[in-house]
Amino acid sequence: MQFTETALVGAFIVGLEEHGDERGFFARSFCAEEFREHGLQSAVVQCNTSFNYQRGTLRGMHYQLPPSAEVKLVRCTRGAIYDVIVDLRPGSPSYMQHIGVELSAENRLALYVPELFAHGYETLADGSEVAYQVSEFYAPGRERGLRFDDPRLAIAWPLPVQVISEKDAGWPLLPQPAGARS
Repeated sequence: MQFTETALVGAFIVGLEEHGDERGFFARSFCAEEFREHGLQSAVVQCNTSFNYQRGTLRGMHYQLPPSAEVKLVRCTRGAIYDVIVDLRPGSPSYMQHIGVELSAENRLALYVPELFAHGYETLADGSEVAYQVSEFYAPGRERGLRFDDPRLAIAWPLPVQVISEKDAGWPLLPQPAGARS
């Protein structure tokens, strides 16, 4: 596997090392030992799949509070998504910064999302499917979210949002920093 650091401390893009022949290729998409060698969480307690009918569907921006904070490894297995993460770790050098990465069935990339990062994505193609490996069980009482259109984050989503759940559209806006103008 290939691990590429992102601008957000602790977040990685994970690529495949393909071993090919006339049949196609073989590649590992997860190896606990290689993750540990890079200082990354390797425990997986759930694997989830999200299927999305329509291009422009937005899911997120979700995270869980400790002691249920989760690490995610996110891969698009059909179609394409624009995957966004926001660093919410107080004291982190990349606190409140975000990145967006295109994940697709074609590029076969995955995004490693550390604990206390909000995560969400917008589908770039009809029929997009996303697979997640998650380090903690879903804990509804510890779930939180950020508004996808929060002006403080200024995330540039690639498409107009066509479909979003009431819950995701209703997360509160972040408070403005002290001394900021409204």
